[in-house]
Amino acid sequence: MTMSIAMSALSRLSAWIIAACLVLLTGCSAIRFAYNQAPELAYWWLDGYVDFSDQQGPAARAALVEWFRWHRATQLGDYAGLLAAAQAQIVEDASATQVCRWLDDLRQRIEVAYEQGVPALAEFVRTMRLEQVQHIERRYQKADEEFRRDFMQATKAERLESSIQRTVSRAETLYGRLEDAQRALIGQSVAASPFDAQLWLAERQARQQEIVSTLRALIAERADAARVQAALRVFAAHASRSPRQDYRQHVQRLTEYNCAFVARLHNSSSAEQRRHGVEKLRSWEVDLRSLAAQRP
Repeated sequence: MTMSIAMSALSRLSAWIIAACLVLLTGCSAIRFAYNQAPELAYWWLDGYVDFSDQQGPAARAALVEWFRWHRATQLGDYAGLLAAAQAQIVEDASATQVCRWLDDLRQRIEVAYEQGVPALAEFVRTMRLEQVQHIERRYQKADEEFRRDFMQATKAERLESSIQRTVSRAETLYGRLEDAQRALIGQSVAASPFDAQLWLAERQARQQEIVSTLRALIAERADAARVQAALRVFAAHASRSPRQDYRQHVQRLTEYNCAFVARLHNSSSAEQRRHGVEKLRSWEVDLRSLAAQRP
């Protein structure tokens, strides 16, 4: 279970839960179902990347169950607290600085979640074979094709329309149906965005190559746990802050732009849309508190 794969799995779960405030959830009922099934779903998703051996499979399942036990006991209450705070904030106008602060809160919690899994990840890496690294390479190639399909359609008009539809869908999850003026705001903002799909893909592929080459080196040298954990933490650091300056600058521009855009969209929302948002956030908070109180 490499850092990129494992962090993606854990990050998707953590981000998916916390980012209810950022309009990334599909509905409150999805939280309880997905979370209670998450260890098994995560196992099969990860197996698609690394192709667990008969010996590795039980250990991977046990590690995932343990990680989710920790997560349920220590993190869900914190996420629920964020959602409770968001209910008070959503009825007020927002600034770009406030939106970026929410993103930082999310990033910090993802890092905590990943760090918790580092020892188990390291032990798994120490059992990996070169054939599994090749399997990961092939899965990366498939993931890149999926990325091209989702973000790099044949024409600029198709790419723009796809991005607008995604953004409208996410906004309506929180606010309910948008007005025509708000849809126009989204269309104009997405069209003016500095987002560069080609640069994003190049960064993804650079990280993939770094992971694959490092895994090969770790396997060849039969690295000890401390060495593997150090490598996993380097991967996490590079995922948070790219070692490539052009991409770091791009991320900075894009983040600032998106924070301002989200603030503008929120400030255009009506009192009824904000009430809808409060109800959504409250329902997600209730779900998370209920999950936190359950025995796994």
